Formats: sequence, structure tokens, C-alpha cells
Amino acid sequence: MSPFLAALLCLACATLGRLSFKEPDLELEQINLTGLGLTGGTLDLVFDVYNPNDYRIRSTRLDVGIDLEGTHFGDGSVEKPLDLSPVNHSRVIVPVRFEWAGLGASAHALLARKELG
Repeated sequence: MSPFLAALLCLACATLGRLSFKEPDLELEQINLTGLGLTGGTLDLVFDVYNPNDYRIRSTRLDVGIDLEGTHFGDGSVEKPLDLSPVNHSRVIVPVRFEWAGLGASAHALLARKELG
């Protein structure tokens, strides 16, 4: 193997080693109720998202399903591009549509145990 090829291989391995992926940290900052109706409503979930990676994370769409106490509560999606800067915090707002039917089990758990799963 030529010295040039060996150096190129070492450089490629070093670059790949630095590209390990770490899951972004998500923290729910607030819940804003945006609408109510007979069958359900809408709300915005406001998240602080921290990207611990040394590179930018981009996404074209984000879909979210929310379950409370094992019962489906609602769905949300962000249909605009997300751009999480490297080693930085970003504010992400996820609009969610929910149905009252999913609230029964979670209301019972909240009253009985003072917490939600």
C-alpha cells in the first residue's frame, strides 16, 4: 500500500470517528391551548431542543404521536424544515390536534396518582 493511500485511509477513518450521533435532548417548556371544540381541540407544544452534536441536524418534516396512559391522545406535525444548530438550543413548536376520548384514562391517572405516563 502506498504511503499516500495509507494517509488517506487514516484521514477518512478519523473523520468518520468524529461523526458519531448523539440524540438531541428535548424539554417541554410550555403547552399553549389554541382551540377547543365538541370532539377535541388543538394545542401547541413548545420544546427546547438541544443538539449535542458537532454538526447541524436538518429535517424536512416532523410527525409526533402522543399517548397518555397507553391511550392515543393526539397527533402533531411540523411541516416546515427544522434546522438544529450544532451544540446549541433551538425552540421547536409542535401543533397538536387531540380528541376528548383520549383524555379519560389520563384524567383518572392524574387524579389517582398525581402523575401521567
